[in-house]
Amino acid sequence: MPGISMGDKVLGAGNRPFIVAEMSGNHNHSLERALEIVQAAAESGVHAVKLQTYTADTITLDINDGDFFIEDKDNLWRGRSLYDLYSEAYTPWEWHEPIFKRCRELGLIAFSTPFDETAVDFLESLDVPCYKIASFENTDLPLIRKVAATGKPMIISTGMASVAEMDETVRTAREAGCEDLVLLKCTSSYPASPEDSNLLTIPHMQKLFDCPVGLSDHSMGIGVAVASIALGACMIEKHFTLSRADGGVDSAFSTEPEEMRQLVIETERAWQAMGRISYSPGEQESKSLKFRRSLYIARDMAAGEVLTPDNLRIIRPGYGLEPKYYDVLLGKRINRDVKKGTPLNWDLI
Repeated sequence: MPGISMGDKVLGAGNRPFIVAEMSGNHNHSLERALEIVQAAAESGVHAVKLQTYTADTITLDINDGDFFIEDKDNLWRGRSLYDLYSEAYTPWEWHEPIFKRCRELGLIAFSTPFDETAVDFLESLDVPCYKIASFENTDLPLIRKVAATGKPMIISTGMASVAEMDETVRTAREAGCEDLVLLKCTSSYPASPEDSNLLTIPHMQKLFDCPVGLSDHSMGIGVAVASIALGACMIEKHFTLSRADGGVDSAFSTEPEEMRQLVIETERAWQAMGRISYSPGEQESKSLKFRRSLYIARDMAAGEVLTPDNLRIIRPGYGLEPKYYDVLLGKRINRDVKKGTPLNWDLI
């Protein structure tokens, strides 16, 4: 499976995990705060910052009841209309350029999630390096075709999608011109529980669609993200905020700077720890072989004496014969005088 270039980073193919901080609506309608989020993201060690590109009018209708009103008792945004929610959460389009500029200055890759075709045209004018498709849009095939036609890498979240739906989405993207595709295992609940994360889907998805797979993680903490690396996730996307206490539409399930810094560190460690299939001591481990147990003379002995449990011990360190020879050597005679603490070797028998 080939790697996919994202700026100077490569996703998949045995490369380090690619970490994305999702700003979403956590700027709380302050460009200054948005730029502070970018700064904090860079300081935490992430590789990219992602925005969302829409307006309330491009994503829904201005209706405050019926299908357009959130009434689910377990929904984080219960009691609000979709239009009202997206009016609060959207990132003004005129902010994109200064945010992207700050990202580039700090060495971060900047890209976005378009939610309709006008957003794609706008992001193309800013020459974004790649596109993300949100879970709620992964069945919007006209949007998939529009993005794929740019020829740029696509990252598609798979939340809520069946295998059949994802197959249709992937085929549509590839047929429309997408050559570099990353899928993200995603659980579209806010926050998501570890029990619903089903990370074992990641290696299955890799084989099924023959592409790199990452994780769009809405769970609290970093445990789920770290675990996903061991199952082959090449990319982690987490919502990011300066402080959950500051509020905002997504703040309740967003990661704070110190948590994100730990996520970057621990996912790197998890990736390093995967290594390769190995049953022999590595270079560093070989230095510890001398501390294994082995056979040693346990008291002073004269030539001709018989080895017994009293004078032959299995102890550390490991400079003598291996313990597996203990029963074989009991009853054998030594051929010269030896002192207590002498490693037993064949030339003493």
